[in-house]
Amino acid sequence: MVWHCWGSDGPGQPAPAPLVLLHGGSGSWTHWVRNIEALAGAGRSVWIPDLPGFGDSALPGGGFDADAIVPPLASGMLALFGTQAVDLVGFSFGGMTAGLLLAGHPALARQLVLVGAPAMGVVPRRQFELKAWRHLPAQEQADVHRYNLAALMLDDPGLIDGLALELHVANVMRDRMPRRRLAHTDLLARSLPRVTCPVHAIYGARDALYKQWITALEGAYAAAAPDFRGLALIEGAGHWVQFERPDAFLTALRAALQAGAPD
Repeated sequence: MVWHCWGSDGPGQPAPAPLVLLHGGSGSWTHWVRNIEALAGAGRSVWIPDLPGFGDSALPGGGFDADAIVPPLASGMLALFGTQAVDLVGFSFGGMTAGLLLAGHPALARQLVLVGAPAMGVVPRRQFELKAWRHLPAQEQADVHRYNLAALMLDDPGLIDGLALELHVANVMRDRMPRRRLAHTDLLARSLPRVTCPVHAIYGARDALYKQWITALEGAYAAAAPDFRGLALIEGAGHWVQFERPDAFLTALRAALQAGAPD
């Protein structure tokens, strides 16, 4: 498992309350590229893994979905931080993975922030469809990548070309977990009752995973998480909210982390 770190002297010497960010499906640490400088510059020790099966990390053993990622992720966090609990932030597939992780290893985090997380059981059917691209000639793939970014990740089509498209293409090319299905279940909602730390949620108000069903999220979280602290909806943002509206997202994230920190 490959970990990326900012604002720390390295393993064994993390700053108090390390901030661990988990990326989304078909992604890598670069899902957080527009947030790292501000978080590290504010004195946080920021740690972002390439989750097993994505980016530069090896495939996990025993499966091709979030449940197979939990054992190596837990082992990595124990190796890096020992008994020190972290602030854990999970985006999309990484949020579902974070909930599953803390359901089995609650002592790993002192609080959890879920960003655009799926699997809350409030959507009656899939709200989007992505197009296949691997079978296409290289010159035709870019148009499909643009379509998929617009269908799922970004509400503003003006942001697709440039950095977003570059990162997306590099990430999907390294996705070796093609048979993921748990995001289309209610796995996160079923995991949260076993998560004992404060839980916060941040979503883009126009998240393509939920669309009109996003209004049901707050009640679903309140029913599932024993210590749910609230849902922040970021206007003018889709699923990849931390990329699309980084300033508004960071304001919401800082407020959540401050509200959930121990006295």
